[in-house]
Amino acid sequence: MVGIRLLAVALALACTTRAVAQGMGQPQDPRRTANVWAPADPNRAAFLGANCKQPSPVGEPVRGGARSGGPPPFHDVSATEIPGVIAAGQRWKVVWEDPGNGADGIVGFDDGSVWIAMTDKSEVVRVDKTGKASVIYTDTYTGSALAANSKGEVFVAERSLGNAVWMLRPQRKLLANTFHGEPFDCVGRFINDVLADSKGGVYMTMDGLYYINPKGAVLGPFGTVPGNGLMLSPDEKRFYATGRLATDTAGRAAGDGIYNAGLVAYDVQADGSLAHERQFAELCGDGLAIDAQGRIYCALARIPDPADPSKTIAGIGVISPKGEVLGIIPQPRPLVSIAFGGADKKTLFAAVSRPIQLIAIQMITQGNRKRPK
Repeated sequence: MVGIRLLAVALALACTTRAVAQGMGQPQDPRRTANVWAPADPNRAAFLGANCKQPSPVGEPVRGGARSGGPPPFHDVSATEIPGVIAAGQRWKVVWEDPGNGADGIVGFDDGSVWIAMTDKSEVVRVDKTGKASVIYTDTYTGSALAANSKGEVFVAERSLGNAVWMLRPQRKLLANTFHGEPFDCVGRFINDVLADSKGGVYMTMDGLYYINPKGAVLGPFGTVPGNGLMLSPDEKRFYATGRLATDTAGRAAGDGIYNAGLVAYDVQADGSLAHERQFAELCGDGLAIDAQGRIYCALARIPDPADPSKTIAGIGVISPKGEVLGIIPQPRPLVSIAFGGADKKTLFAAVSRPIQLIAIQMITQGNRKRPK
């Protein structure tokens, strides 16, 4: 009898947990396909034909999900000193892992937690400072990247057919899903990354750089690069995007896919638009972060090994506010997304997908404390 009662309690708790999770989701939309990236959706060609004056190419299918055989090997690399940035001998530690696909835009908060968009599950997971994970939002329609600002607002980029940027906090509502009256899908294959500013607007990359103002109006595209990782300077007067101008041909992909795609800078205008595009650095590959001194950190970077110039070191590149390469933090495995976090903002978190690992390393420098809360 006791066993039956315990089973009943367990089932009740399971149902309650699921009911709460459902309450965190946005309304179901029959026009969209949950958990499927837009380029892989079998209905995409028909959707573009029906909604776009000049449809973007359907492109190759995108296949998410976990890889078989577990994550790539985790190499116990040791950092070399970068003055004022990181001490010699610091090592990465695994905070949390999951056999899923996502983590393309992680955010660290002042309470020590890190939020991760779980793409293939259409969920947002909060990993607390002890490494305990909990689902805090559901039904994000292949939510792929998160953004937060100093006002406490949190946004998610959704990559399912009918691409959209939604606000998650303080309320669940659509920010934007159209450009010039047509769905975002008419512009590009899918939203790659997002970045929130202190005004309540959101920058996004979708085969180009765009800005969604707080009222949901979309401006752009700006410049000539498609963009990847995005970041604002601490004073929000300068904007950075991973990319390389057509006149700059120094970056080349390596055999493991790690390359220097470069870093491009812009000046932020009063309305959030971007101007004065210029090549800022030769380094960088994917996600970006910034510290309180304005140094930029970028994933998938590569520099020559000082001990042997015939070899290279891959990891997180560190760039000064003047565009000087200060060094590299070696990576234990190829990284996608990075963010400062922890209660003191002196922990650098990084994540990889398929399967996900959230890892961390202790820093000397402090992340920009102005955002996010």
